[in-house]
Amino acid sequence: MLSDSIVIIPTYNEKENIENIIRKVFSLPDLFHILVVDDGSPDGTAEIVKNLQEEYKGMIHIEERTGKLGLGTAYIHGFKWALERNYEYVFEMDADFSHNPDDLIRLKTACLEGADLAIGSRYIKGVNVVNWPMSRVLMSYFASVYVRWITRIDIRDTTAGFKCYRRVVLETIPLDKIRFIGYAFQIEMKFTAIKYGFNVVEVPIIFTDRTEGTSKMSTKIFREAFLGVIQIKLNSFFRKYN
Repeated sequence: MLSDSIVIIPTYNEKENIENIIRKVFSLPDLFHILVVDDGSPDGTAEIVKNLQEEYKGMIHIEERTGKLGLGTAYIHGFKWALERNYEYVFEMDADFSHNPDDLIRLKTACLEGADLAIGSRYIKGVNVVNWPMSRVLMSYFASVYVRWITRIDIRDTTAGFKCYRRVVLETIPLDKIRFIGYAFQIEMKFTAIKYGFNVVEVPIIFTDRTEGTSKMSTKIFREAFLGVIQIKLNSFFRKYN
């Protein structure tokens, strides 16, 4: 079955979640295809996806990589894969249900109504985060405040990883020049889209922390984001956005 929409789900050791998230996406009233980019999960995540391919022929795709190469490189790999095919709407989504698959439809609707990049935002209407310790809520919220201060972009949830891109955005951004791989990747993509003049819209969502599997968050990822924001801003002074 053909679809104009592809949901890219990067995975590393997500055997507890991957089948459930795939089945949930395929239960939606709109048809989305799924591309899993798996970084050599030793827990058998890729095998679960391959087994489901028999049930959902032509709707699930998997790209297997060797080793943990980073979230940003997984998405860049997925973007390039999607651009080689006829997908008009390209989504980023986590495997662990922290992003509610029901909101895929709301993100796509925002793009159908004029957005070039729709962001599932935790902070556009207060703070909508469930099951996070207060320390992490505050760290995430003030990280976005810091990013706005440095970059001067008017995005409330600058590190959000639940997004829908129109194809033209990914065709325009020079993907090989995106340098960061963690949270800074999410910031860099939003910043670059805005610098190219695309219409970026935030759609309020409720973010629920994972209940199964292990978080991939680390102090290294946060450190990259903290320092990377400054580098992103400095680099922008030497780039042309046409």
